[in-house]
Amino acid sequence: MKVKVALRILLERSVKKMGKGMNPIVKAAALEMIERAYNEGIYVQISAGYRSLEEQASLYGQGRVYIYNGKNYSNLAKPNVTNAKPGQSYHNFGLAIDFFIVSDDGKKAIWTVNSKWQRVAAIGKELGFIWGGDWSSFKDYPHLEMTGGLSYKQLQAGKKPYITSPKTSKGDGHIMSIQKTINSRYKTSIAVDGVYGPKTRSALIKGLQVELNKQFNKKLVADGKWGPKTKTAVITIKKGASCNITWILQAALYMKGFNPGTLDGEFGEKTEAALYKYQKASRISADKLAGKVTWNELFA
Repeated sequence: MKVKVALRILLERSVKKMGKGMNPIVKAAALEMIERAYNEGIYVQISAGYRSLEEQASLYGQGRVYIYNGKNYSNLAKPNVTNAKPGQSYHNFGLAIDFFIVSDDGKKAIWTVNSKWQRVAAIGKELGFIWGGDWSSFKDYPHLEMTGGLSYKQLQAGKKPYITSPKTSKGDGHIMSIQKTINSRYKTSIAVDGVYGPKTRSALIKGLQVELNKQFNKKLVADGKWGPKTKTAVITIKKGASCNITWILQAALYMKGFNPGTLDGEFGEKTEAALYKYQKASRISADKLAGKVTWNELFA
């Protein structure tokens, strides 16, 4: 009797393959896709995630002569696998993944694009991914991406994509609870739909502005906009903090796909661990302190 590969193994392998430069929401959606497929008896693994510019140059060099930054990446012995030069792939910005199916025991990769493969792609699209198998020109069946509506040039210029949390048919219950608390605490009227959209983000920013005014007399206009005055006014909080600002931090971390445990306004070990993982994934200083850089990463 064959032993079925454990979900934990597929998730651990995939996290390793995605690397450290992934957008946290894209990463969370990829892991949720694996779990949903697993529950349907389909065993999925991520083969690639974040890709450096040098790695992209090496891939682009397969099957052609290509020099990037003075280095020859030509490899005519292999076939073309991508038409994207360095900086022209969403992998380079942590916004794309590649996947494949594995055998029931997890020991063999299966690259046949069959009904199981198409079902995984469908799950990915339900979560907000764009599937390369739907492209008309160059079909890229393993490829899934979230662009946030941005082009390569916009990303290269430093613009950050706005991507919502993974979509579900009923909405995320924890996000619904957050939305209810925001409406009650800060007199907003956002939809309680379980989706982290622009209005929920704006309401969280408004909550932070209200708390900064109330607790630190910052005299901000509570307009829900992440402007220069709000960026300057934010404070640094750390483990041991107990306040509504901690609750906002916990809510924002959860929205980004990093679970801080119970949203209770208490900056404990689980909140610190979630913050640390988020900072590492976002490639900012992982100092376990929620300061200006972290707040800006969460809301910019």
